[in-house]
Amino acid sequence: MTSTEATPAAPATAAAPTRAAQAPAPTTPAPERPARAARRRPRVGPLLLALPVPALVLVLWTVGVQQAWELPFGIKMGFLPTPLEVGRRLVDLAVGGIVDDAFSGTLLAHLWASTQRVLAGFALAVALAVPLGVVMGRFSLAFRMLEPTVNLARPIPVTAWAPLTLLIIGYGDGSAIFLVFLAAFFPVLLNTIAGVRQVPVRLLEAAAMLGTKKAQVLYKVVLPASMRSIASGLRVALGLAWVILVVGETVGINTGLGAMITQARDQSKTDLIVAGMVVIGLCGFVADRLLTGLLALATRGRPTLT
Repeated sequence: MTSTEATPAAPATAAAPTRAAQAPAPTTPAPERPARAARRRPRVGPLLLALPVPALVLVLWTVGVQQAWELPFGIKMGFLPTPLEVGRRLVDLAVGGIVDDAFSGTLLAHLWASTQRVLAGFALAVALAVPLGVVMGRFSLAFRMLEPTVNLARPIPVTAWAPLTLLIIGYGDGSAIFLVFLAAFFPVLLNTIAGVRQVPVRLLEAAAMLGTKKAQVLYKVVLPASMRSIASGLRVALGLAWVILVVGETVGINTGLGAMITQARDQSKTDLIVAGMVVIGLCGFVADRLLTGLLALATRGRPTLT
C-alpha cells in the first residue's frame, strides 16, 4: 500500500459513544433558595399588624365602662365615656352639628394654635441644643464647664417651671412656647453630646489627611457622623413637646388643645377630655412620622446619616 492511499474512515458507530460521553449530562434545576422564596410570599401590611391592639383596647374599654370596672389606682371606669361617645364628640369637634355646644366645629382652630406653639418651641430648642451639643461633645473644656449646669437644670420638671413662667413672662403664647422649649431642649442636647462623643477618632484623622480644615470638621464630619443619635433626640423631644403643651395651655390661653381640655374639665365633659387626648395622641404620631420622613429625605444617599 502506497502513502497516497487514503486511510479508511472509522465507522460512524464508533464515534457515537464518544460524542455521547462528551455531551453534558442533563442537570435538574436547583431547588429555590428559602430566602428568595420568602421574598415572594405576600407580606402582611403594617396596618394589619397594628390593628389588633387598638381593637382590643376599644373592646375592653367598652366592656369596662358598661360593667363599671374598678381598676388599680382607684380608676372607676363607670365614669368614663364609651368609645362611641368619644367618636361622636370627635366628629362634632371637626364638623359640628351633633352636640351643638361652644366646642362644636372648633377643632381646626384649637389644632392650629397648638401646632404653632409646638413648632415654635421645638424649633427654638433644636436651634440652640444642636450647636451647643456639638461644641460640648467636641471640646472637653466646654463640656467640663457646662456639664454641671446642664445636669443641675435638667432634673427640674417643666411643671415646676410653669408658675415661675407665668410670673416672669405672663399669660399667653410666650409662656406656653417657653415650656415647650424647656421640654424639648434637654433630650436634643444630651443626644447630640452622646453622638458627637462617639464619633470615631479615625474618621477625624482621615478627614485631616484629606485636607479638611479644622473649621469645617464640625459640620462636614462630626455633625453627619452623629446624626443617628441626634435624630433619636429629635424624636423624643418632639413627643415631649406635645406632652408639655397641655401644661402650657392650661392657664391664660383660650385657644388650643390644652385649653380645650382644661375648659372641658371645668364643665365635667369627660367625652371632650378624652377626645382632646385622642387628638393630641394623633398629632404626636403624625408629627413623629413627618419628622422621620423629613430626616430620611434630607439624608438620602448618605449611609452614615440614614
